Amino acid sequence: MTISQVFIFLCFLISLSFTDGTQLIIVNNCKESIWPGILGTAGYPTPQSGGFHLHSGEQQVLDVPENWSGRLWGRQGCCFDEQTGKGSCQTGDCAGLLQCRGLGGVPPATLVEMTLGTSKSDLHYYDVSLVDGFNVPVSMRPIGGRMGCGVAACEADLNVCCPSTLVVMKQGKVVGCKSACLAANSDRYCCRGVFADPKSCKPTVFGHLFKAICPRAYSYAFDDSTGLKTCKAPRYVITFCPPNYG
Repeated sequence: MTISQVFIFLCFLISLSFTDGTQLIIVNNCKESIWPGILGTAGYPTPQSGGFHLHSGEQQVLDVPENWSGRLWGRQGCCFDEQTGKGSCQTGDCAGLLQCRGLGGVPPATLVEMTLGTSKSDLHYYDVSLVDGFNVPVSMRPIGGRMGCGVAACEADLNVCCPSTLVVMKQGKVVGCKSACLAANSDRYCCRGVFADPKSCKPTVFGHLFKAICPRAYSYAFDDSTGLKTCKAPRYVITFCPPNYG
């Protein structure tokens, strides 16, 4: 069994009594460190003050309250001062802070988005989004959920096959892949203005490429049919560089 699989099994055994809210089990299965960034949607708390460090093979369990909504992303290539918590990251940076404290990450960054129930429904909605581009493979998998729960994921390294017009490089290395929206910043590519509906905004050739490589992720703004997952589970495992990652 892999490190992440063993950890998932142990967490399932020791946390069966967890009932208030939802557990997010964050696992770093990458060969390098990851600095997860977290942002609660307006009106919702931000766990861990918005960020922390995970060495390769490490994991962190976060308890979020009932009906929590927010996003999580991986930052790479970070260097922070141990005293001040200030520094920088090659991807996903949030104003040079270890703890993002209410700030989002600079794209391109692979996003894990979730709304874990509402006042009108106890269903959990979640996705892995490439709408703001890609920097690291990630998956979100329910543990102990109802039948039919889906896995949201982009398990491939899009940086390897990123079109040259979308490539982001740092220190001679490809560290990210922009989305068409991020690269062009136009209403057509970003599904804004007169294109703000699924009939007039269609996936670009780049969106089709992202979808072919990562079929369980959002490839563009209106990719609900295959990108959005629903479930009702007590815990979810969010894995950077998941086991299927090649």
